[in-house]
Amino acid sequence: MPRRPGRAAAKRAAAKLESTPRALEEIEDEVMPDAGASDAEQQPEPEQQENEDESGAEPEENQESDVPSVKSPTPPPQPIRKRRLGRPPKNRPPDWDTLPIETPHRDPNDPPRRRGRGGWRGRGGRKGASYQPTQQTIDKEGNMMDIIDDEVALPEDPEGETKVDKLGHLQGGREYRCRTFTVAGRGERLYMLSTEPARCVGFRDSYLFFTKHKRLYKIIVDDDEKRDMIEREIIPHSYKGRAIGIVTARSVFREFGALIIVGGKRIIDDYEVAKARAEGVVEGELADPNDKFVEGEEYNKNQYVAWHGASAVYHSGAPSVPMQNGKVDIKKRRVNVTDVNWQLEHAREASRFNAEIGAIRRQNLSGVYDVHTNMMLYPATMQPTHARFEQVADSSAPTGSARFPPLDPKIPRNFKVIDVYMETPPAGLSPAVYEQREAPGFLAEFQGLGAVSKDVLDELPPECRKAFEDALDKENSWKAKWGPESTMAHRRPPIIDAAIVPYSRI
Repeated sequence: MPRRPGRAAAKRAAAKLESTPRALEEIEDEVMPDAGASDAEQQPEPEQQENEDESGAEPEENQESDVPSVKSPTPPPQPIRKRRLGRPPKNRPPDWDTLPIETPHRDPNDPPRRRGRGGWRGRGGRKGASYQPTQQTIDKEGNMMDIIDDEVALPEDPEGETKVDKLGHLQGGREYRCRTFTVAGRGERLYMLSTEPARCVGFRDSYLFFTKHKRLYKIIVDDDEKRDMIEREIIPHSYKGRAIGIVTARSVFREFGALIIVGGKRIIDDYEVAKARAEGVVEGELADPNDKFVEGEEYNKNQYVAWHGASAVYHSGAPSVPMQNGKVDIKKRRVNVTDVNWQLEHAREASRFNAEIGAIRRQNLSGVYDVHTNMMLYPATMQPTHARFEQVADSSAPTGSARFPPLDPKIPRNFKVIDVYMETPPAGLSPAVYEQREAPGFLAEFQGLGAVSKDVLDELPPECRKAFEDALDKENSWKAKWGPESTMAHRRPPIIDAAIVPYSRI
C-alpha cells in the first residue's frame, strides 16, 4: 500500500501557491555552511530511514514544521508591520506605539480628498463665506430676476419712489411697523428681521412669508454680522447658534405697501399705486383696521418681536378661515382663577356666554338652510300662530294708514287684493295663550290664566286678585279676536260632487 502524503506535504504545496516573487532588495545573501557539517546533517542514518519506511507512520507536525525539507522552497520573508493613519484598533498589539506610520500611496495628480461629514453643521450653518445667488424666481412660471443690493430688481413705480429712497428710508413722515436696523459691512441700508414683518402681515413664521411672496429675498447673516447684532441688542445672545434671516426694508415696503406702515392707508401709503388703482382699491381706507394705533403716541414695535411676547398675537383662538355654518368656534381662554379674581372672571364668562347666545339667535333669524329639503327654515318665533280674514266692503273708504291707502273700486273688482297686517300680542301676555303647541290631553285645559281654579283665587289678597283679573281680561280679549277657522278664516267644508266622488251622506 503506497504511503499517504502527510500534513507537511500539504503545507509545502500551499507555500508554493502563496509564494510571490520578491524584489532584489528583499533577498539577502545566505550564509554558506561548512562542507563537513552540512554533509553530516543532510545525510540521515540508515537505521532511521528504514524505521520510517517500515512503520509508514507520519511524523509529528511540529517536527516536520521545524525541520525544513531539502526540496521545499525558501519561505517568504515576513512583511514589516506599519501603522495606518486614522483611528487605532480597539485591540492594540503590544508594540503598536512603536510601529512606523504607513504613508498612503496616492497619485499626486488626483484631487485631494476631504475628510469628515458634508452638509450643514449645526443651526448656525457653515462658517465662512456662503453662496450668494445672483438671480431668484419671482413667480410660479419660473421667471428669474436679478438680485441687486440684497433685493430683487423689480420695475419701479414713479409715484411709489417718492415714498421711499434707495436705502429703505421712508419719506413724508411715514414709519415702519417693525424694527429696522443697519448691518455691519452692508452700508446704511435698512434691514428687518424676517420674522417681524412676517408676524406683522399675519404669518406665523418666515418660511411661509418667503414662500408666498417670492419677490422678497432672504439673507442669512454670517457670524461676524450676527455677533455685531448681538452686541447692539438687536437679537438676544441665545440666538448666536441659530440661522438668522433678514430682509431689506425697502423690498418689504414695495411688497406690502400700506400694510407695513403705522396707520397706513391704501393708495396714500402704497408703493404700487397704479396697480392698486387698477384693482379698484378705495383710497384712504385703512390697510389693517385691527392694528392698535393712537396718533400722538409712540407705536409699539416690540409686539412683533419673538422674545417680547409676539407669540400672543396668535393666541386669540379664532380660526383664520370662517366655518361653513358661519359660527365662530372660539377656544376657551385658560385663566388661573384665584380668590382675588374669581368674581371678575365669573362676570366675564357670563358676559361672553350671553354674547355667544345672542349672536347665534341673531344669525338664526336669517334662516337656516336645510340640505335635505332645499328650503330655508326660520325659527317658530318668527312664524304667525293665528290668522284672521276680514272682507272690506268699501275699498275706497279711508283707511287711516299711509301704508295701505284707499283703492279705486275698479282694482278690487278685477283683482284680488289682500292687505296683510302683522299683530303682536300685548306685553305681559303668557306665550301659552297664543302659541300653538301640541300639549298632551291632561294639559290641554291648562293654557293661560283661565286654568287657575277658583279655590286658589280665593286665597289671593284683594290687590293681587284685582291684578290677576285684569290680566285675565286682557287674555280673554286677545283670544276673542281669534275664533274658529270656520268663521274667522272663512274656511268651509269642501264641496264634493257626488257624481264624481260618491259617498254616503249619512
